[in-house]
Formats: sequence, C-alpha cells, structure tokens
Amino acid sequence: MKRRHDPERHHRRSMRLRGYDYSRAGVYFVTMCTCQRECLPGEVVDGRMRLNAHGEIVKAEWLRTAEIRPEVELDGFMVMPNHLHGIVVVSGRGARPCAPTTGPLFRRPRSLGSLVAGFKSASTKRINAVRAAAGSAVWQRNYHDRIVRNKRELRAIRQYIRRNPAHWPDDPENPSQLVLG
Repeated sequence: MKRRHDPERHHRRSMRLRGYDYSRAGVYFVTMCTCQRECLPGEVVDGRMRLNAHGEIVKAEWLRTAEIRPEVELDGFMVMPNHLHGIVVVSGRGARPCAPTTGPLFRRPRSLGSLVAGFKSASTKRINAVRAAAGSAVWQRNYHDRIVRNKRELRAIRQYIRRNPAHWPDDPENPSQLVLG
C-alpha cells in the first residue's frame, strides 16, 4: 500500500549546520551512500576493499575532484561497497565571495555541497554509461558531513576511514547486517 504524502512529515530538511558557510576554509568529513545501499563499487574480501569497474570510476572521480577545484585538497578516503568516506580540505585558494541567497536548494559555488553534487553527477554519468543504465540513480539524494574541529578529531577520522574495510562485517551499512522483521 502506497503512503500518501503528508507535508507535515515528508518535507526536505537540510542536514547541514544551520547558518554555517560550507564554502569557507575548513576540514570536512563526508559520507555518501549509494542508492538503496546497493553494493555497487565492489566488495570487502579478507578485510580489504576490492573495487570493481564501478568502484574504480568512483575512486577516479573522487581524485579528480581536487584536480578541477583549486580550493580543495583531499585527505584520507575509502570507497566501500555501498558508501564513500572522504576528508575534504577547503583551503580558500581560488574561492570567490558569493552573495547569500534564500533558495532552499541553492548550492553556494565552491562549497562542500557543490563539490559533492559535481562528484555525484560525474561518477553517476560514467557508471551509468558502463552499465548501460542512463538516468538510473547511483547515489542517495543527500550526504552526511562533519566539520572537523581539531587535529585529534582529524586523526581519529583518518583511522576510522583506514580501518573501515576491516570492520565491514559489523558495519550497520553492510546489507548482511539488516534484520528483516
């Protein structure tokens, strides 16, 4: 049975920190999940991530992010079976000031949101060309982010990313962990 749309319950809310300018210099930890948590980029074997052709595209497009955006540097990242973790350093180099807007879906140029949108678009287009599935979703609509506040937190996030494949059997994002009830 299809649920009816209830505007009180079903409306888009931003997951971003209210009032924070994601185009300003900073360090951000991002996680993007594949659509329906599909294990599209590969699999974990013996605690190591094995990328397939789709995963190689994801990796290549993630690395290309820093090549085409002078204000961005990439730190640790890991492509997982159904998500990607990455640390993004926005340095401010090449950033241009931008007038504020009030539109709910506006992405400030050279911001974290703009970076994620560009990455998702490019990787989706390439993956869909390989699998002959034009127009199919590859990524979930949104993404998770965390503003990294200090060096200790950055070290912990780097370690978490590095160890993520070894913890895949117990990861709540692992489809084998889903309990059907």
